[in-house]
Amino acid sequence: MTKPVALIAGGGIAGTVAALALDRAGWAPQVFEARAHDADERGAFLTVAVNGVSALRALGLDPAVVLAAGFPTPSLTMTNGAGRDLGVLSLGGPMTTTIRRVGLYSALRSAVVARGIPISYGKGLRDFTEEPGGVSVRFADGSGADGELLVGADGIRSRTRSVLDPTGPAPTYLGLLNAGGFTDRPVGSTEPGMVHMAFGRKAFFGWTSAPDGTVWWFANPPRKEPVRPGDFTPSSWRAHLIELFADDAFPAAGIIRATPEVLGPWNTDDLRRVPVWRSRRVVLIGDAAHAVAPSSGQGASMAFEDGATLGLCLPAGSDVAAGLSDYEQRRRSRVEKVVAVGRRNGSGKTAGPVGAAIRDAMFPLVMKMLYRKGDPQAWIYDHRVA
Repeated sequence: MTKPVALIAGGGIAGTVAALALDRAGWAPQVFEARAHDADERGAFLTVAVNGVSALRALGLDPAVVLAAGFPTPSLTMTNGAGRDLGVLSLGGPMTTTIRRVGLYSALRSAVVARGIPISYGKGLRDFTEEPGGVSVRFADGSGADGELLVGADGIRSRTRSVLDPTGPAPTYLGLLNAGGFTDRPVGSTEPGMVHMAFGRKAFFGWTSAPDGTVWWFANPPRKEPVRPGDFTPSSWRAHLIELFADDAFPAAGIIRATPEVLGPWNTDDLRRVPVWRSRRVVLIGDAAHAVAPSSGQGASMAFEDGATLGLCLPAGSDVAAGLSDYEQRRRSRVEKVVAVGRRNGSGKTAGPVGAAIRDAMFPLVMKMLYRKGDPQAWIYDHRVA
């Protein structure tokens, strides 16, 4: 019996995970990635929380293999610009893992190829048409493909989303830039498994030590307007970041100086509520449906949950429209709450001097009150795909 074909627009985290889930569900997935096969995978690192690790298992993947390039980061210390620790928070437990984006992409794509799922590169979606029995896709290079299902996993600026709902929302700039990098040597001393995040006098900074002693870091400089190409050169960007943290007691400036290549700047965006997630044969997943701010620490984990849930809702041969309705019903409320958490966390990074002073004074008390009845983020970490 011929398997139904699932066309997947996007070969990133959400797209590869969706391919693996639909393959397990009896589909014949085909992945179409807009970037070239040899495109440079930019980006720093991310965290896969315990709920994301659980979703990997639901996909039949071994987290120890998929996350082999990462290391455990179960705890987080909050610090102010004077170097005073404001509190230690749980990141969900010992399975929480920090990993470079390129390492995660490579592992997921290897898993896709190992299952015989084809990945085509240089295939950015341009348009699609939907018929009662299937969907036809046209790509930017003029080629096309036909299938019974289209999964839009093409990111925060999803072309699938704009075709599905031309009046839908656009990404929202959050007033923060993103930078990151990896030192070529140890800088200072960091407890293994501990992530440090600091409210600097001028910008937010986070860092952790890898098992080899090198420091992985990110920064969120506030900026009223989104950055444009040409606004910074590599040297002026490095100098700008060092100046931002020059007066802070934590070791940000030294970490940046010890970094051979400073990544960024990128604009930090999220996506307000997307009213249309699906039609009868087209569905959005991952950042295409619900991009979350990096401060949520849940972007990859939400994509894992999306993919695993989609596979459970769409066993091959079932009614596609009913399965997509079931998928949205299971996912929408949860991911919109996580998006709200990320937006709220991000707003704390842009506090002015008065707001920062109030935050620093109140943070320990607020944490004690919140944790008195247990981890306030437990509803995020405890979720299991079922």
